[in-house]
Amino acid sequence: MSTLTKPNHIGRKISRIRELRDMKQEALAQALGTNQQAVSAIENSETIDEEKLIAVAKALGVTVEAIKNFSDEAAINYFNSFTDNVVTTGSIFANNCTFNPLDKLVESYDENKKLYERLLKAEQDKIEYLEKLLKEK
Repeated sequence: MSTLTKPNHIGRKISRIRELRDMKQEALAQALGTNQQAVSAIENSETIDEEKLIAVAKALGVTVEAIKNFSDEAAINYFNSFTDNVVTTGSIFANNCTFNPLDKLVESYDENKKLYERLLKAEQDKIEYLEKLLKEK
């Protein structure tokens, strides 16, 4: 029986998550402190013990529940949700900004201007203080 038809084949789920994270078996093996053959054995196992599953989840940067509940269909639907937005808006570059980018640019300009003015004032204060010290001598 193929691993693709078994919905709870943990090893296959680990393999797919690893592939989606663009990670090679060698990299996962290094993160687990083992070798590539051990990772291959894990990915070919239908079940693995909880302690090893926790270590694998940590190495992959996901939760144990994410591995247990992973399905290719859910992953495909997740990524398809991004393209649905493009179809409905009719633009490849469509985005749903909740702020006006130009306003943010103006805000950053104003902040930089205030910072420059404070810096200039501090330098002027330093110059005045040094001139005062020179006059006292």
